[in-house]
Parts: sequence; C-alpha cells; structure tokens
Amino acid sequence: MTDQREHRDSPHVFWGKKMTSSRRHHLKSLMLQIAANWIEQENKEIEEAKEGYMAENCPTPDLSGDQAALMEICKKLHQAIDKIDEVRYDAEAKVRKADKEIEELKLKVVELAGVKKPALKKVRMSADAMLQALLGGKHKVTMDLRANLKQVKKEVKEEPTEAVGDWRKNIEDKADRKKMFETS
Repeated sequence: MTDQREHRDSPHVFWGKKMTSSRRHHLKSLMLQIAANWIEQENKEIEEAKEGYMAENCPTPDLSGDQAALMEICKKLHQAIDKIDEVRYDAEAKVRKADKEIEELKLKVVELAGVKKPALKKVRMSADAMLQALLGGKHKVTMDLRANLKQVKKEVKEEPTEAVGDWRKNIEDKADRKKMFETS
C-alpha cells in the first residue's frame, strides 16, 4: 500500500516526464501575456464605466444665457459639490472605522494564537568547546574553573561579651549626659 501511495503522490504522475526548463519558461511567458491582456481589458472596462457614469450623472452644463442663469447654474454646482463632499466624508469615516476594526481583530487573532517558540535542540558541549566555537579555532583556551578558585578557610569569630555590659548602666550614663546639656 505504501508503494502505491508514494507513486500516487509523486509529481511525475501528474506531468508524466519532468518538464524541461525551456518548456517551463515558455509556459510562464504565455501565462504572463494572457494576464497582461486581461489586465489591459479590465482597465478599458473600468475607464468605459467611468465615462458612462460621468455622462449619466454629470451632464455638461448649458452655458448659453444671461448672467442670472449662469449664477443659478453655479449655485446648483456648489450644492452638488457640497453633497458629494458629505458623501465622500461619510465613506472615508466608514473606511477608517472598518480599518480600525480590522486592526483590532488582527491583534485579537495574534493574542489568541500566542507566540509560538521554536523547539530548541539540546546540544551537549563542554565549556572548552563553547569557548573555542566563540573565539575561533586559532585560540587555545582551557576552562578549568576549579583550578582558579581560592582556598577559603572558615574562621570562627568570638565576640567579646564584656563589651556589651549591662544595658541599664548604658541608659544611666546617657541620662547623665542629657542632664549635663540641659543645665548648661
């Protein structure tokens, strides 16, 4: 069964023989030509749609007439411009709001997915090998940490008990000093 699966999943089944690079380049150039033609045709259709919309919604104004008629045409054009500006502003506000929501949703997706840490491989390496890898092969460094340590002898400190004395006597001495300062 595994032999059949491997045969079925191999790329040679779909293409028969392996495609030559010249054939692949030829097919790629044909696809690019077709795509360029489609883009050109789509741009022509968009331009025609724009012209049709402009002819339907924005007829050329009749400029023949007296000054009052021209003033009336100008007022109508200004009113139309104001309405269009309001619609444009509303559309921009909606787009900004949608963009903000999209950013918030992207942040939520990132928070929910969490940050995936790659699995680290465990490598056993001595300190000497690490230093040699960091400093390069030309440096000869040995890392014997225990050889560099100092020998420390523990000393037991004896605290003199006589220096502490009686705490009551200390307080009486300080009280005498306080009296000295108060009297002078």
